[in-house]
Amino acid sequence: MNKCVRAGALDWTVVFRGRGGGGGARGRREGQVGQMEDGGTRHLGCCVVDVNELSANPEGLSAAAVTTTPKLRQLEFSIACNDLAASGRDRKPNALVQVAVIDPQKQQLVFHACTEIVEANKDPLFLTGVTFPSEYPDSQDSLVKLTVYDAKNKSQESFETASCRQTSDLKRTESERVWRSLLCDSQSSFLGSATFSIGDLLRAKDGRLTLSLRSSDGVCPAGTVVVSRLKMGEVEEADHIATDSSSQKCPLVCEPADQPCIDREDYALTGPVFRNPVCKVYRFQTVDSKWMLVREQMEECTLSFTIPKQLMSLYIQEDRSRLQDLEELGELSPHWDNLRKEVVMRYGGIISSYQETLAELEKISGSFKPSCCKAQKSLEFIPINLHTQRMRVTCPQKTDALYDIITVGAPAAHFQGFKCGGLQRLLSRYEAEKKSFSTAYQCIYYSPQHTAKAQEVLSTVSLLQPLITSLADQLLQAALEHSSSGLKDALKSLSDKTEHFVHTLKDELVKSALLALHAARPGFISKGQKQTPVLCHQQSQGGDLNHSPVQGLPGHSPATPVTESPVACNNVKGGDGGSLKHQDSIPHHKEYDEEEWDRVWANVAKCLNCVIAMVDKLLEGDNSKPEPAPEQQLADVITSHNPGDWREQLSPLVTRLKECVLEVVEKAKRAMTFVLLQEAVCSIPQGLHLQQRRDIVFSQALAALACGFVMRLYAGLQDKDFLRQLHLVGLVAQFESLLSTYSEEIGMLEDMEIGISDLQRVTFKITEAKADDLSDLQPSVCGRRDHFTVEVPLPQVIFQTLPEEIQEGRPLRVFPVLFNVGINEQQTIAERFGDISLQERINQKNFEILEAYYKTLREKVPLECLPCFQTQTDIKELLETLGQNVVTKKRKNVEILWIAGTICRRLNGIRFTSCKSAKDRTSMSVTLEQCALLRDEHQLSKDFFVRALDCMRREGCRIENVQKNIRCRKYAFNMLQLMAFPKCYRPPDGTYGKVDS
Repeated sequence: MNKCVRAGALDWTVVFRGRGGGGGARGRREGQVGQMEDGGTRHLGCCVVDVNELSANPEGLSAAAVTTTPKLRQLEFSIACNDLAASGRDRKPNALVQVAVIDPQKQQLVFHACTEIVEANKDPLFLTGVTFPSEYPDSQDSLVKLTVYDAKNKSQESFETASCRQTSDLKRTESERVWRSLLCDSQSSFLGSATFSIGDLLRAKDGRLTLSLRSSDGVCPAGTVVVSRLKMGEVEEADHIATDSSSQKCPLVCEPADQPCIDREDYALTGPVFRNPVCKVYRFQTVDSKWMLVREQMEECTLSFTIPKQLMSLYIQEDRSRLQDLEELGELSPHWDNLRKEVVMRYGGIISSYQETLAELEKISGSFKPSCCKAQKSLEFIPINLHTQRMRVTCPQKTDALYDIITVGAPAAHFQGFKCGGLQRLLSRYEAEKKSFSTAYQCIYYSPQHTAKAQEVLSTVSLLQPLITSLADQLLQAALEHSSSGLKDALKSLSDKTEHFVHTLKDELVKSALLALHAARPGFISKGQKQTPVLCHQQSQGGDLNHSPVQGLPGHSPATPVTESPVACNNVKGGDGGSLKHQDSIPHHKEYDEEEWDRVWANVAKCLNCVIAMVDKLLEGDNSKPEPAPEQQLADVITSHNPGDWREQLSPLVTRLKECVLEVVEKAKRAMTFVLLQEAVCSIPQGLHLQQRRDIVFSQALAALACGFVMRLYAGLQDKDFLRQLHLVGLVAQFESLLSTYSEEIGMLEDMEIGISDLQRVTFKITEAKADDLSDLQPSVCGRRDHFTVEVPLPQVIFQTLPEEIQEGRPLRVFPVLFNVGINEQQTIAERFGDISLQERINQKNFEILEAYYKTLREKVPLECLPCFQTQTDIKELLETLGQNVVTKKRKNVEILWIAGTICRRLNGIRFTSCKSAKDRTSMSVTLEQCALLRDEHQLSKDFFVRALDCMRREGCRIENVQKNIRCRKYAFNMLQLMAFPKCYRPPDGTYGKVDS
């Protein structure tokens, strides 16, 4: 849970004036640049900050020159009627109210919202309210028309509500015609109407208007209608609200506006990332008969598309680089050259496929992939139905609280299907079969550890080599300036990076791969024909992963391993009695200098020592050392020529260091590329296809994670304890999955498991935005498949308030954990007749990760820094309970999900909820979690719990999510399915049915 965040009397949009722009910056649209939000709550005004003044006084916003521009706040109101007259003498009306807006300039009447039907009540209190976004209506002179009807047939309610929403853009004649036809179909009759202006309500005493209803004849009294303005952050007393509404279906619900609920251009911090909000408001009673206001806000995320597109560009760049590395291997024997050509052709196909998909995505400007498109090939990299959902709670005598959750369809390769299972099963099967592929292709089998090490070496040396070169140049520049402090600083950085470089290459895999590459040269075969090759098998002692076994090389008889342990193949010199020359895991040629790599690698360290010795001599003088070391003697020889010019004396040594580094990089890249060539050759049957599948799943998972991280970061920018936890330990990202372990969904879960696990390769970095423009606040991705970094830019004024560690670019870690409990009828079949071992293994493994995270957190961050909750259960106790539930054999043990979610919020983590499409089961879970939070943290009355749950599921953001996905306001359940659901996950009657999902 996010900490309880104080909401002040005003929330602010912060608009930044650029340097040199002065007042001219006000000529642009306010809100186009970086923004802040007070406590993450909706902003009620706009403040303009002069960046020049803030730079001069960086203490914070309070010290900056701030001017406020009031803006019309989002308008919300409830409706009640008194003394309604029914058409029948002894009959009480079934009342509903239609809400429409009259544009005073265009004189158009546009339908906006509709209440629920309150049966048999002449004084109805409507629990469904009305929301107008801050930019609509755009004038206080706009008129709102309330029309009251007597709906005699309540069975038409759902149809009427859905149909009315579809007429939101119609003009008066068309809107009224559709509405009146609906009323006729449902045998409804007109009771009366009233009109008021937005300004009237804003100026009304106590925010209430009492209006007389005009009947059709204008003579008979029709009753009155009471409009009460609602203010988030201000709670009405209980005696202001009628309490005889037990027969009504739910507490106050705010209908959605067709326009965004907030002005995205002026909405702080979320503008560049989140869009198209849907807002709902409720009013629930607490145990002490007070009333709380609850607002749900659901938004799309632009990262749904921007992150996958950036990833695909990086995939294409990485694969092109790999093709270039393969070409740079040089001349190979015909066998290896043919294999290389085949690999190049396969990678070319992947690159072409990714380019086509990327071109299709560039044509799309949306930020949302509906569930009905989950199997569409051009959108396979895009997460399904990714949305953020925030619940804000205003309670009496308590600060406002925010609860965030991200909902997304399970990251899975739906287009490729699940006939043969998902990634977890396919990768396990592939690794078992890869050895036979290596024998068939006469290539070397490398374990996943070898391959991962090769990728790590390639990535590290590619990063460090230009960095070392740059630092070496800085050292020479400091020498030119005769700057002692500059020389020391540059030398320290150069030493650190060079030592890291040398340590990375201190691995037998590089040496053995160079020998194997030598064996693949054309000369190896011709020269070997002059010898009598003898093959022997030797089981590797201890299975050392630093030695790469050979199962068969061109020019040799393929060696078949006796066991799964590494196999050693060695050449024996002909005619010498058969004595072994080597006992290594790679065949060696007698003319190959095995010590060459050791010398080249060691030369880097020697050159660095020479540079260090020279710098010491320049700084300390010739007479400061008694007996110089060998490296010092070389420095003495050079300094004796010209003791005055530091740069001239350092330059030969620095140049030699750079040359040695470059030589090592070239050899290491060729060696590791050869390792990856073997991997690619063995992967040709199915490995590359699996890599594509893994890319797809990871893309979906990363987009969701980036969305959650950005949302959590924005909410915690003013929380010093959270920021401390962020850079010292990192955040836990808890994924809740409701997939079953049966049929296709077991394949989805296997995909999701690998995708979530791969997120461990991701770090985040917060950067300072290059300009004060919203477009510069879009997060970006960089890196390779073995490690990606997501950079999140923030405006300068906000970035400067962050801890120094974050400003300096410290990588911020995220610890992804996945807990799954299936709840549908397919899970019932799996539990009774199938296998749920996958679910049990996932939950146990991720419980251990969560437990280890808490242990690390407790060591580095005081527990007092974590959020405060009403429930006082200790986190350690919650973990113990979770551990017990994980190992307990209990059907549909949803307590695992509840406890894991609670722990995540207690740890300041990021909450995710998923099912196949994040639409139906996810909606049941999110609404249940929200009501549980209201009960446990805000004292929701026991009598209101079920009503609140029913209200959120029937009228809340989640049913709007269903509408967005399938154009129908029904959850995709049937009665038989729901019989297998836990009771608390069942939707209310009338909200589900057979629909396409």
